[in-house]
Amino acid sequence: MQTTTLQSDLNDRYLLKVLLLLLSISCASHIMAGEDVSQKSLEEDLLHWLSLYRPAETVEISEEIACLAQNIYFEARSESEQGQLAVGHVVMNRVAHKRYPDSVCAVVKQGGERRRHRCQFSWWCDGRSDQPMNQKAWQQSLQLARTILAGDTKDPTDGALWYHADYVNPEWSSILVLGKKIGQHLFYLSKKQPVFALNTSSGS
Repeated sequence: MQTTTLQSDLNDRYLLKVLLLLLSISCASHIMAGEDVSQKSLEEDLLHWLSLYRPAETVEISEEIACLAQNIYFEARSESEQGQLAVGHVVMNRVAHKRYPDSVCAVVKQGGERRRHRCQFSWWCDGRSDQPMNQKAWQQSLQLARTILAGDTKDPTDGALWYHADYVNPEWSSILVLGKKIGQHLFYLSKKQPVFALNTSSGS
């Protein structure tokens, strides 16, 4: 680690010397041409050259954005933007619901702490890597996560708390009210009323 840091410092010093040499040459050429070169312009030139050779700073991603983006990516990256928004809003609907955790990351990572395939969202506890590999899809997921958390999107599911792919038929779906089908996902709104309540006539 120290060797790497020392090498980096040496590289920076060498780069600075090269840039100063280039600036002195540039300054000399301006003077020979009869131009007035101020100290400010030299500093601006130096900053410009440094910006060209310095790597871009990494944009930090908040934990909540990262968790929501991961869920969108792993659950719906092959879906349309509407389908990805739908999955993202299910997370937010759970955050707002009293029966679920009150943070995005807690909702996304609920369950599966002790056993595989027992979490709310299968990608979280399937034993596979949680590192996004498709960078284009990942950037799209990040952008959608930001807009959802900023409140700049409308919930296309109308408040759904559950969903599943249309090619599976989980047992729990039978006790829920089916809402919309968006892409390959079926979204559910709430639990069904008990049978006796459905059979009760308001007129009797």
